[in-house]
Amino acid sequence: MSGSKAEFSKVESLRPKAAAAAPEKIASNVMKAVQFYSPYGYRAKVGIITPGVNTALEPELYQMAPKGVSFHATKLLLTGKATAESYSKMWTDTERAAQELETAECDIIAWACTSGSVLTPPKAIEEAITKAAGCPAFCTITAVIAALKALNVRRVALGTPYLSFINETEIEFLEREGFEVVSMYGLELGVTQEERRGIGRVPPQSLHRFCRHIDHDKADVLFISCANMAGVQEIAAIEAERGKPLITSNLVTFWHALRQVGINDKIEGFGRLLSQH
Repeated sequence: MSGSKAEFSKVESLRPKAAAAAPEKIASNVMKAVQFYSPYGYRAKVGIITPGVNTALEPELYQMAPKGVSFHATKLLLTGKATAESYSKMWTDTERAAQELETAECDIIAWACTSGSVLTPPKAIEEAITKAAGCPAFCTITAVIAALKALNVRRVALGTPYLSFINETEIEFLEREGFEVVSMYGLELGVTQEERRGIGRVPPQSLHRFCRHIDHDKADVLFISCANMAGVQEIAAIEAERGKPLITSNLVTFWHALRQVGINDKIEGFGRLLSQH
């Protein structure tokens, strides 16, 4: 019964779940020879959904990326003072963004706004993206939890650029997941749109003093939260100074995306998470 419907169904069931679409459906009958070809994302194509105000994430992803991994971003509008309502309005545009990335044939999509994904249930965001784009999805806060578990740590020293209501919500989220926030400091940026933009201008080198300020004798790990806070190039040096791991939102987003699509490269120069896990 070669070529039977039953055999075809069996083949379909064996497809890797990470594939956004069957290669032969993308290639059609006239491009069969290149159905697996991608000039830059030949190992993985990672979709990114992030607020339009974010200018740090994409450059940092490419700083860390191994050859053969490409990133394809679309933006969500986030304007005005940081309020629960402004984040809610941003989240409602997620389906449109996911539909755009579906056309890029992504293998996985990251919803990269840490504060947004603690204010909105991450499962709801991930399910909406998967439904619209046809591929797996995760939020940055989901990657944070996965990274903390991979590092086998529980007590967190937290630094953020956020206003107090976001900090409080994030602490509650982390504690519900079984982690203890032993120290916290927020820069209180976001009272105006200009302040929101200012998050992307916080100098990466300032993380040395920032991490020194939030560090605590009880802390197992340092966490700088916000995908618009630059600093991945400083992580290894800060870890050497503080003697404990440091994660940032951009680091964990990158790490989790690669691990979820089966890329387990150990990458040096950006701290313990990437080099050891």
